[in-house]
Amino acid sequence: MAQLKFIFTGTPNVGKTTAISTISEFEPITTEVATTDNLAAVKSETTAAMDYGEVSLENGIKLRLYGTPGQKRFSFMWEILTEGALGLIILVDNSHANPLDDLDTYLENFSTFIESTGVVVGITRYEHNPTPNLDQYYEHVMQKYGQNYPIFPVDIRKKEDVLLLLDALIATLEVS
Repeated sequence: MAQLKFIFTGTPNVGKTTAISTISEFEPITTEVATTDNLAAVKSETTAAMDYGEVSLENGIKLRLYGTPGQKRFSFMWEILTEGALGLIILVDNSHANPLDDLDTYLENFSTFIESTGVVVGITRYEHNPTPNLDQYYEHVMQKYGQNYPIFPVDIRKKEDVLLLLDALIATLEVS
């Protein structure tokens, strides 16, 4: 049985664990620890190593889904988790003060991995925070990186939205 590995990344509290939970065939394995820094005002626990879930496709292929820790202090796990992975899904919280800066953080920190694979961007909390809009995201990525990555507003609590991100990522891999 073929197995494909995909990575979800983004800032703390963007919804990586929730996205994997939404589509995983079992309750995801998580490595949550008590939040001890300024993030404690937002959430009581944070991912220290990874989240893990799986989805089996009708053709027998198994998708292995890994969520990275969002905090930079756990960034050593980013490189470990991308080993053997085929693609990256970056989640960006549009309710943050500077979501384009958040996107830059992950595009820059995962740049070596992105050069060898595909990337898709999911914009969370977009429905209540429509600024920046999708055109601004596309313009930003094109001007700064010279790329035209797929970017979608998503509700990561909805299975069809998370599957859209995976479908788009797989499609980008088939083209390249």
